Amino acid sequence: MSDSAHRSTGQRSTGQRSTGDVAIAAPNEAAADAGEQVVRAGGNAVDAAIAAALVTMVNEVGIVSLSSGGFITVQGPGDRAASTVDGWMDMAGRDVDRLGTGVWDVRTDYGGGVDVTIGPGSVAVHGSVAAFEETHRRWGRLPWRELFAPAIDVATRGFRLGTASRYYLDHVHELIFGWDDASAAAVHDDGGVTAGLVVVPDLAASLEQIAAEGAAALHVGDLARSICDDVLDRGGVLGPSDLAAYRPVVRPSLTARASGWTIGTNPPPSVGGTCVAAMLQLLDGRPHGPWTDDDRDHLVRVMRAVLRRRLEVLDHADDLERDAAALLADVDRDALAVLESGSTAHVSATDAEGTACSITVSSGYSSGMIARGTGIWLNNCLGEQELNPRGLHGLPPGSRLLSNMAPCVARHDDGSVLAIGSPGADRITTAITQALASFANGGLALQDAINHPRLHLHRSGRPDEELKVETEPTMYFGGVAATLLRAAGRLVAAADPRRDGAVRLVRRDAL
Repeated sequence: MSDSAHRSTGQRSTGQRSTGDVAIAAPNEAAADAGEQVVRAGGNAVDAAIAAALVTMVNEVGIVSLSSGGFITVQGPGDRAASTVDGWMDMAGRDVDRLGTGVWDVRTDYGGGVDVTIGPGSVAVHGSVAAFEETHRRWGRLPWRELFAPAIDVATRGFRLGTASRYYLDHVHELIFGWDDASAAAVHDDGGVTAGLVVVPDLAASLEQIAAEGAAALHVGDLARSICDDVLDRGGVLGPSDLAAYRPVVRPSLTARASGWTIGTNPPPSVGGTCVAAMLQLLDGRPHGPWTDDDRDHLVRVMRAVLRRRLEVLDHADDLERDAAALLADVDRDALAVLESGSTAHVSATDAEGTACSITVSSGYSSGMIARGTGIWLNNCLGEQELNPRGLHGLPPGSRLLSNMAPCVARHDDGSVLAIGSPGADRITTAITQALASFANGGLALQDAINHPRLHLHRSGRPDEELKVETEPTMYFGGVAATLLRAAGRLVAAADPRRDGAVRLVRRDAL
């Protein structure tokens, strides 16, 4: 292996460190390879992160696809503050008068028991590729179509299911992925979930079309029409007006401070970033070194306070921006009073110029269907019950759904730059908070901070809660990926041992 690229998986790494031009942390080896490939072609951190995320939309089956939503938080080298590009899902239904149709509920034992609504009526308006395009327009360097080459190659050659996909499919391959013929054929062989190469017909052609036409192919082009026609024919609610009206939104990132770091994360209408910011502020600089029993007790109080406010207020807010600001104002004004009151993929990349890019994307639990002629597994985000507290199809068409996602970037007072985030549904916020606190407050090395055992307070409904304590690494507790540019110019990449994370440090001076 040459000195220009250092490879390791999160399972085997203690955090590769080298002087280099771009650090990449991704969910799997093929995604990390994609990031490396575009860097070698002259790309920056944003190009690398997008290319890696596109590969996950091919090979992270059941976790993310082109029919997805997501958020990208970016700190450019000349930017005074971070920005977040909102490419999350919208409520569908502009073209129909049959809301509430085309769905059914399934009960899975995934994650200890999850109720999921699937079917064509669970498909929301996708937005992640449109957000990628907007992010690339503002901060990218390579031509758009070059970012797709690795994903097209993976889709053409085929791939084997990774650990996260196989774990999920082992629980839901019949219930969710078995009712649609194309979906069932793609993930099954005679013995059940396939152990061989997965090649999804038409997917490479769809990627080629998006590379040539841009994100418009998924919103007003032939692909958009194919998706809508199939969904509507099968009783769903996603129509052409929904896709045509979709727009990504660029917002100033929500900020928080922790031990000299200014952290930028996802603002409303996502609740994830608000929860991370509130937890970090309430931790008040803890831990001050290795975690103590007192630190852990305090962490549980913090999670209990913030997640209670989310459950009772944020999830039902008619003005989420107002109520999120009120929570953070309460934290700033009287932290003690706040404490005492009552399926996803992530890529991080940082480059030597000081650009940090953090991308989190998801297709929910999957609707279970592949849109005819496209090879694209469709999302079920209208059927993610925890993201739709007002009930199935309860929002007006065009409304953004709730999200747990919280992709973060950060700049230290000394000039260091960080990108960090995690998949993991409601564990996203607690995983990111603990990794950030261990690194920024506790002084652990980045990889050690990610490896550190985690807690999660699961709140299934008032007043029920369950404290889950990690006794051995498991993907339930997230899959943090982080990249760091030290003030002295050294790049660091770290990936979570809980998933098949992979890192790359790519030195452009050897190109």
